[in-house]
Amino acid sequence: MAQMEKSVKLENIEFLINGNGEVTLGRCGPVQCAATASDDDQGLAMLVRRPGESLMELLQRLDAAIEDAYERDIYADEING
Repeated sequence: MAQMEKSVKLENIEFLINGNGEVTLGRCGPVQCAATASDDDQGLAMLVRRPGESLMELLQRLDAAIEDAYERDIYADEING
């Protein structure tokens, strides 16, 4: 793993899974690779892995999407449109 990737902090993901939430990576219906995040109350983000996107890049986008959901009430759903 590259040094830069080792130092990346996924604080929003960590906050979510240390509380009452969950993060899921993998197949989601017809989508081969997705990252989803939810808490006890609602889905926060559902992202589709982009062509050429590394797993770390997907996790960084998920971390940012969790922040958008909590701080700006913006919920990402790339799976259902």
